Amino acid sequence: MAAPHGKRSSGARPQHTRRRPAERDVYEHPLVGRYASPEMVRLWSPRYRVQIWRRIWLALAETQRELGVPISAQQIRALRKAADDIDFAAAAEYERRTRHDVMAHVHAFGDAAPAARGIIHLGATSMDVVDNADLLLMREGLGLLVGRLVAVVRVLADFCEQHADLPTLGFTHLQPAQLTTVGKRACLWLQDLVTDLQRLEALRVGLRCRGLRGATGTQASFLQLLGSPARVRQLEVRFARRLGFDDAYPVCGQTYSRKVDAEIVCALASFAATVQKICGDIRLLAMLREIEEPFEPGQVGSSAMPYKRNPMRCERATGLARYLISLVSSPLMTFGTQMLERTLDDSSNKRLVMPDAFLTADALAILLYNILSGLVVYPAVIAAHIQAELPFLATESILMHAAARGQDRQAVHELLRRQAREVREHMQRQAGDNDLLTRLKAEPALAGLPWTKILSPQRYVGLAPQQTRAYLRRHVRPLLARLASRELRPAALRV
Repeated sequence: MAAPHGKRSSGARPQHTRRRPAERDVYEHPLVGRYASPEMVRLWSPRYRVQIWRRIWLALAETQRELGVPISAQQIRALRKAADDIDFAAAAEYERRTRHDVMAHVHAFGDAAPAARGIIHLGATSMDVVDNADLLLMREGLGLLVGRLVAVVRVLADFCEQHADLPTLGFTHLQPAQLTTVGKRACLWLQDLVTDLQRLEALRVGLRCRGLRGATGTQASFLQLLGSPARVRQLEVRFARRLGFDDAYPVCGQTYSRKVDAEIVCALASFAATVQKICGDIRLLAMLREIEEPFEPGQVGSSAMPYKRNPMRCERATGLARYLISLVSSPLMTFGTQMLERTLDDSSNKRLVMPDAFLTADALAILLYNILSGLVVYPAVIAAHIQAELPFLATESILMHAAARGQDRQAVHELLRRQAREVREHMQRQAGDNDLLTRLKAEPALAGLPWTKILSPQRYVGLAPQQTRAYLRRHVRPLLARLASRELRPAALRV
C-alpha cells in the first residue's frame, strides 16, 4: 500500500527539525529514536493511521454511492480533497470533549470537508474503521518485514555457500564434539530464518478485511441502509477490494478476532527467538575468536579497556529479542478475555503491543542484516582449535585402521582410552599441550598407520558440505527467486 502524501497540518510537529532543549524532558521511545527504520516508524505514526482512517471513510462513501445511497459526487470529491488535511489540534479538542478518538476525527474530517460532513461514517461503527485500518497497517508492516528477511536470508545463504567446506569444531552440550563446517553450522541459522520468512509471508497473504459489520457484527445498520442482504454483501465485497483485500473474515463480533493479533505477535516473537539463537552463537564464537561481528575502524569496545572488541550488535539484538518475546503474553491474554461480542480492554493494550512488536522486529531485521553481511571468519584460529581436539576425534578411525591391520581391537581400544585420559588430565590440570598424537605414534601396535590421511579434518565433516549445498539449491535459492521483488536491504544502522 503506497503511503498517502499531502500537506502537513499546523497541529503536527514537523519531521527532521532540531529539537528544542525543553523537548528533552519528554520521554522518547527508544524504538523510534534509536532502533527501528524510518519506514516502520512512519507506518505506526498518528498521521499515517489517520490517513488510513480517512481512506476507509472515503472507500465506504464511494461504495455506498455506487449502490444507490444518496451521496453526491461533490461530497466524494470533498472527502478526497481533504483526505490529507489533518488538523490534529482540532481533533484533540474534539476528543477532549467527546472522550472518543474516532468521533473526534469524524468531526475533524467534517471540518476539512464540510460539504460531506453529513455522510462521513454513515452506517458504520468505530471498528468498521479502526479494525480495517489495523489490518491494513499490519499487512503493510508484514510486507516491510518480509522484504527485510529476504535480504537477511540472501546474505546468510551466500555466507553458507562460501564456507560450506571449511571444517570447524562442532559442539554438543557446549563440549567439543565431531567436526562440522562453518557453512553447515550457519545453515542451522538459515533454516530457522527461512521458516520465519515463510510464516510471515503466509500471515501477510492470509490477512483479510474486517469488513463492514456494524456494532455487533450483524450488519443491521447496513441492511437498514441498503434494504437487502445481497446489496449488503456487494457493499462489503466492493469495499474490501477498494482496500486491496480479496474478501473479509466470514464472521466477527464488533471486532475481528483478536486471535489474528496473537498469531502475528507470536510469529514476530518466533523470529526474535531465531535472532537470539543466532546472536548467542556468534557471541560464543567471538569468545573463541573464530567468528566476529563487524567492528568499525573508529568503534570503541570499552571505555576502560582499549583492546576490547565487544559484540555490541549481537548484544543489542539479544536484548531487543528478549523484549519482543516478552510481548507474546499480552495479545494472547487480550484474545482470551474478549467477552461475548467485544470488550474495550483490548484497545489500550493494542496501542502498546502491536506497534512495539513491529518496530522491534524491524530493528532486529536491520541489526541481523548488518551483522551477517559483515561477519569476519578467522580460519587459522578455527584450524588451531581443530588441531587441539582432532587427536581425540580421530581415535575411532585409528582404532578401525589398527584392527584392519590385524591388531586386537579390544587391546587397541584400551590403549587409546588410557592415553586419551592421561592427555586430557594433563591438559586440564597443567595447561599442557595435546600430545596424544605424539604418544600414539610411538606405540608399536599403531606403527605404520596412514597418519596424514587419518588426521585430515575433511575426513570428519561427514556430509556437511553436501547437505549445505543441497539445502541452498533445493530450498533457499528457489524461495529467494520467488520473493526477489520484495527484497528490502536496510541502508545502515540508525545508531
